[in-house]
Amino acid sequence: MFNFHTHCYYCDGQGKPKDFVQEAVKQSFTAFGFSSHGPLPFDNSFSIKENNIPAYIAEIKEASAEFPQLPISYGLECDFIPNLSKPFSYFKQTYGLQYIIGGIHMVEKDGQLWFIDGPLSATYDDGLANIFHNDIRLAVKTYFYQLFNMIENEQFDIIAHFDKIKMHNKNRYFLETDKWYQNYIFEAIRLIKEKNLIVEINTRGIYKQRYNGFYPSAWILKEIHRQNIPITISMDAHQAQEISLGYESAKQCALETGFRKISQLIDGKIFETNLQ
Repeated sequence: MFNFHTHCYYCDGQGKPKDFVQEAVKQSFTAFGFSSHGPLPFDNSFSIKENNIPAYIAEIKEASAEFPQLPISYGLECDFIPNLSKPFSYFKQTYGLQYIIGGIHMVEKDGQLWFIDGPLSATYDDGLANIFHNDIRLAVKTYFYQLFNMIENEQFDIIAHFDKIKMHNKNRYFLETDKWYQNYIFEAIRLIKEKNLIVEINTRGIYKQRYNGFYPSAWILKEIHRQNIPITISMDAHQAQEISLGYESAKQCALETGFRKISQLIDGKIFETNLQ
């Protein structure tokens, strides 16, 4: 068992890196990774401050030295916001990060940001109304075009919850069976394959009861398998007790959709292992 999508108290998570490592050792994890939300050039409550990155890495290395039996990697989950966020490569090169997860939590339109994540559907609804005037097709198109831009122009290793636009939708504004929506998904998959990215199966929506399935959905995973794109399993943990929530069900979903291999990180190096 392993998890590389983890948020500790340097961003919006709770607990020290050591707390997570102790729990991972207790649960007999074979590898682990930290991925605090990358810095953004505006005040917020969820991302690490750039001047804290050296301390973040040092604390992870300290925990790793205390528990040498567990290979630990350190990186960031970087948000892509056009004309606002720094290039992902800047953080990797400047701080010697071992991996980058790329994701989108805020959709930019005309200088305004639509926050599609978080616990409240009302935040999603308000942004859709105030920024996109309830034009769901325009809103979803803007999300996916921002996603395409990230995939094509940024350097990273794992793509996070790339269909998260569905989380607070809850089948109210669009359906996953809508052809126009599926066309965006298929284009995302094409670009992911072209850029040799790893797709995570993210379990957080289920155990936080914000969505009744994985990111991405099983029908998308079938196409990802058909395209021979590698996967990993991510709990997107924000507390130590979350590090394995949903792992077994995600593994079962991966097996049912045809996967027999899974990607993991050992000391920052990515390789595939058998999915058993």
